[in-house]
Amino acid sequence: MIARSLRPVLLAGVLMIASLPAAAFASGGGMGGSSMGMGAGMGPGGMPSATTPQYDPSVEYQKGLTDLQAGKFRDAQRDFDHVLDSLPHDADTLFYSGMSKAGLGDLKGAQHMYERSLKEDANQIPARRELAVTLAKLGQADQAKAQLDILQTRATACGDTCPQSADLKAAVATVQAAMAPKTAANSRPPSLLLADAASGDRAYVQAVRLINQGRYDDALVALKAAQQVFGPHPDVLTYTGYTYRKLHQYDKAEAYYRQALAIAPNHVGATEYYGELMVVRGDMAGARRMLAKLETVCTFGCVETEDLRRWIDKGGPPQS
Repeated sequence: MIARSLRPVLLAGVLMIASLPAAAFASGGGMGGSSMGMGAGMGPGGMPSATTPQYDPSVEYQKGLTDLQAGKFRDAQRDFDHVLDSLPHDADTLFYSGMSKAGLGDLKGAQHMYERSLKEDANQIPARRELAVTLAKLGQADQAKAQLDILQTRATACGDTCPQSADLKAAVATVQAAMAPKTAANSRPPSLLLADAASGDRAYVQAVRLINQGRYDDALVALKAAQQVFGPHPDVLTYTGYTYRKLHQYDKAEAYYRQALAIAPNHVGATEYYGELMVVRGDMAGARRMLAKLETVCTFGCVETEDLRRWIDKGGPPQS
């Protein structure tokens, strides 16, 4: 059954409201609503929390991409550090942090960040590509070759049909050039060909369409492309968690819901879907806690509240 709240939303507009006061985001937002639920507000004036720096991870991620593309590597590093303060395991942020360090000439630091990124998501093509290139620059030919072998194995298995085909082929060619002696690739700067907001919107809408078609593996690829543009945005994280739930990968689903709620504690969509996951896993007490939260943050005409209530009453997804 397709969840009623699965409906497409364009995300690029969120970048236009980054200058609003933090409190404007405190209420969170449901899937498809006008409020995107980008983070909790600052505390009241005069309280300690009012003077403690707080950063919206999604906004800081966008600032990092802008600084990285402009060659402001130190500023980009600071921006990505702000994201990692809240989300230390975000694979894309770890990767771009490595790119920033590479731009500053800190190859060992870049290597460390790429390795951390791959620990979180071993399927990341850019992180593995840049790790291999960095290892080649550091004179660690055997380790670079090991990363190249992984990329070549994936490229062979992918062939010409999978969504990552072109990226894998390009990554293999880049690493091979970097490992070849006396080539310009050995001294090339990190690639800063970053996707724009429009491409992120397209990937996001495509992901929603693929989810509604039941093409969950393809949807994850599209969601990953959207996340690389928008960073740890709670709507993207929530859809990713929903997709993993549909694939019965419940631990991953929970991890993404928790990430979304760490950024936007009152995010209606993440709260509903996390509650539904709890029903699936037999945690009815946890599901009722999520329902009570929805009743607090979404008090009138909230379809998410009623959907979760039906799940709890029936002990599973209601029959359509």
